[in-house]
Amino acid sequence: MDGKAYYLELRAKIFKALGHPSRLKMVESLFEGERCVCELQAMVGSDISTISKHLNILKEAGILQDERRGTNIYYSLRMKCVANFLGCVEDFVGQRLEEQIEALGQAKIGTAR
Repeated sequence: MDGKAYYLELRAKIFKALGHPSRLKMVESLFEGERCVCELQAMVGSDISTISKHLNILKEAGILQDERRGTNIYYSLRMKCVANFLGCVEDFVGQRLEEQIEALGQAKIGTAR
């Protein structure tokens, strides 16, 4: 695999890692600072093995880092710029929803005549 293909694979891995609602929820919660696995599990509501798999995917993609303290493992963002990217996505989704609402409103007006 040449350098360009490898670079594309690394970027695709990041997008794939962010492509699950539970993983997005965990990443967004880490914008506020580190959290232990137990906090992330309580927030997502899945069993510990599922949470561990999600965290491992995010860590392998380079999005998160972890630190063991005693019996607890704490996760934090390694890729700090992901907050900016997800903020951009949120703005775009909000804009699209507003456009859809406006289009529905116009469709209602057109059918009411």
